[in-house]
Amino acid sequence: MNIIKLDAIDSTNDFLKEISRNQTVENFTIVTAKNQTKGKGQMGSVWETEVDKNLTMSILIKDVLSKSSQIFDLNIAISLSVIEILNEFRIPKLTVKWPNDIMSDTKKIGGILIENSFKTDNTIESIVGIGLNVNQTDFSNLPNASSLAVVSKNEYDLDEIVNKIYFQIKKNCEILVSNQSEKLWESIHQNLFRMGVPMPFEDSEKNRFMGIIKGISSEGKLEILLEDDSIKSYGIKEITMLY
Repeated sequence: MNIIKLDAIDSTNDFLKEISRNQTVENFTIVTAKNQTKGKGQMGSVWETEVDKNLTMSILIKDVLSKSSQIFDLNIAISLSVIEILNEFRIPKLTVKWPNDIMSDTKKIGGILIENSFKTDNTIESIVGIGLNVNQTDFSNLPNASSLAVVSKNEYDLDEIVNKIYFQIKKNCEILVSNQSEKLWESIHQNLFRMGVPMPFEDSEKNRFMGIIKGISSEGKLEILLEDDSIKSYGIKEITMLY
């Protein structure tokens, strides 16, 4: 296990990208930071974290994906890796709010950002960023957020969580390499936030409607059953769940 531990950095994803551009970096190399000043979320949003209380990590993954149509396979493999490890710690009511939020009941406790690079030799290299609220307890400015400590009333060893997530990611990536991704797709549909539950949504034009999440398409879109019994697929940021 090759791990680089930093005290402070603007972004672990950016740091890992930079060193992988300038030198050969071992597959599944991890970068962690006690303080990340410019953490990134999906579509340019900001991931904020309290110093030395939460998990901030990035991991380099290569030689797993062979074509662009598999990029959501990796998204699912990573999300499930986090869920599976948190289940070991008995964190309650875990789900994935597609595509990148880790939820405990209705509170966000973690986020995932995957940045893929398509190389000239047709290989795909991925930098996977994982942010997890662990021992932070003050979320007065983030009413929809929580942490492992808050939901379980326990404190956790950050290094132990990193190690467990690392090995689970490797395990799930082996499933992808062996062309058994359908196992992961089946599992993610059992762990989707608000799966099969009628709930209100709002589209990008602020139109509100009722729908039921039925699953994820192979293109990574959320499939929603509408009131007229039709199923429509929505991409990232095209709709908002109102819960």
